[in-house]
Amino acid sequence: METSGCTVGARAWTLQKAQKKFGEADNKNIREDTMRYLELKIQASEQGVEQITALLLGMGITEMSIDDPHDMDDILQKKHEYGWDYIEDNLKENLDREPVISLYFDEADPKAQQMAVMVKDGISALQRRQQAGEFGQQADLGSLTVTENIVDDGDWKDKWKEFFKPTKVTDRIVVKPTWEEYTPKEDELVIEIDPGMAFGTGTHETTSLCMKLMEKYLGDRPEEKKILDVGCGSGILSICGALLGSRDILGIEIDEDAVRVAHENVEENHVEDAVKVIQGDLTKGVDFMADVIVANLMADLVMLLSADARKHLTADGVFISSGILVEKEEKVSAAIREAGFRIVEIAEDGEWCAIAAVPAE
Repeated sequence: METSGCTVGARAWTLQKAQKKFGEADNKNIREDTMRYLELKIQASEQGVEQITALLLGMGITEMSIDDPHDMDDILQKKHEYGWDYIEDNLKENLDREPVISLYFDEADPKAQQMAVMVKDGISALQRRQQAGEFGQQADLGSLTVTENIVDDGDWKDKWKEFFKPTKVTDRIVVKPTWEEYTPKEDELVIEIDPGMAFGTGTHETTSLCMKLMEKYLGDRPEEKKILDVGCGSGILSICGALLGSRDILGIEIDEDAVRVAHENVEENHVEDAVKVIQGDLTKGVDFMADVIVANLMADLVMLLSADARKHLTADGVFISSGILVEKEEKVSAAIREAGFRIVEIAEDGEWCAIAAVPAE
């Protein structure tokens, strides 16, 4: 769910499938044997983007690109203290257009094509619900138009990398792609990341919210605290925990490709002595007690995880969860409380929130 055109996630039917097939092949070889995709471009308002994102996540689609001109407006207005010093002129154009969500489906995969049809049907359903006033009289989801094109991966396989730049997430933590140069300032912790076929570049609100809460709740003695990272994706939060000082971190990820990517990122950041990544389904079969559990998932999975999280958390530990739309915060908070937790903090960034909870007394 990254913005400004970044490709994220780690599931089927996307351009990353081509990366897996071709491996480290050069561009010439890739063009000799390109893969063709059905490209769906969905136009919507910012409010519509959030509804569509939730719809896609509910369908199991975790990889998309979101090109939102409002992100550039924030940069131009220098709303962040670490704003850019230089911005190319072409990035300042067409700031009044609607955001665009792009999805790619393997043209040769019948299941992928069926999923594309389901997406289009889902957008049509959103249009009908908006017309019926289900989202309120003031709601505006935008045009909700869908454009289809057939494209091949030779032209844009790595194009998303143009938009993934070094980003300062907190006062101390900087996330940078492995292919970009960056000179850290004093006291900055730099996470080198290549998301590859895994979710997690660190620039999405849900990931940055988790990092900020981790930095806060690891406290002054992070080396004494163990971290359990459930649904670790690219491994970015596990790596963050290690750079902050924790020496015993377990990352769990259900996707085989994401586990491989996480291992590579752990090695890239030289924290393999502190971070272990395994393939698994949430905490099933896991014997690990943590002082900090972090779960950047989605609302339904956080609710499902909450009861098991309590079993894996020390008495004075903290459970940090994100991937939660603000509109679902109350429902998720209720499930977390029911699992035996007390909510101590809810952090918000745009349409997303993160919840910090501790065992109830």
